Amino acid sequence: MKNIVYEIKENKQIADKIYQMQLTGDTSAITRPGQFVNLKVNDCYLRRPISVCDWEEGMLTIIYKVVGTGTEKMAHMCQGQPIDALVGLGNGYDIAKSGERPVLLGGGVGVPPLYALAKQLKNEGKRPMAVLGFQTAKEAFFVEEFSRFCDVTVTTADGSMGIKGFVTDALVQMEYTYFYACGPMPMFRAIEKVAQGSGQYSFEEKMGCGFGACMGCSCQTKQGAKRICKEGPVLEREEVEW
Repeated sequence: MKNIVYEIKENKQIADKIYQMQLTGDTSAITRPGQFVNLKVNDCYLRRPISVCDWEEGMLTIIYKVVGTGTEKMAHMCQGQPIDALVGLGNGYDIAKSGERPVLLGGGVGVPPLYALAKQLKNEGKRPMAVLGFQTAKEAFFVEEFSRFCDVTVTTADGSMGIKGFVTDALVQMEYTYFYACGPMPMFRAIEKVAQGSGQYSFEEKMGCGFGACMGCSCQTKQGAKRICKEGPVLEREEVEW
């Protein structure tokens, strides 16, 4: 973990209540897709944990949804403004078990961390697929970007784009070697009912400290309680106590 002060290069709206922020600064602490950063927002007591969408040397991309006071303040941040971040948090996805044809399942703001994963899997010679689930077409984002690295299926709850329904409606029609998922708990519970084989879930959870000190984001597993911010956010399907 590192404490870095980044500079905002770009902060723009890309869908309904969805924003993409690009930051310049040290990214050496980020080593795996699925890790997250914890951002300090002015006049907010707790930092805001945001998944890493993509990174390269000197450049970090995050995508967030405006849902409360902190993210509303973030949406009004400007180019050139500094932002303090704890970087390199969480364990991230393990691609060693993916097999030849993994599928990536993203729901809403669970989509961004799967982007870097798709890139890495493609670079490893895999043939990933992605199912991106949104409530409506107005909230859809990064569909074209994902298509550069994998076969993409879109689902929307209202049928305004792609398959009408949820990620599971697409999943049951697919053949795959492994799955990676990120999204809300109801989505995970639905996946559990239909998924074949092994996979990894990246949990969304409210956090206090973001680095394992407060125990506020614990999840019950077969090995006991695990901290989503420290031992997670990625957990193996087989270890989670549903």
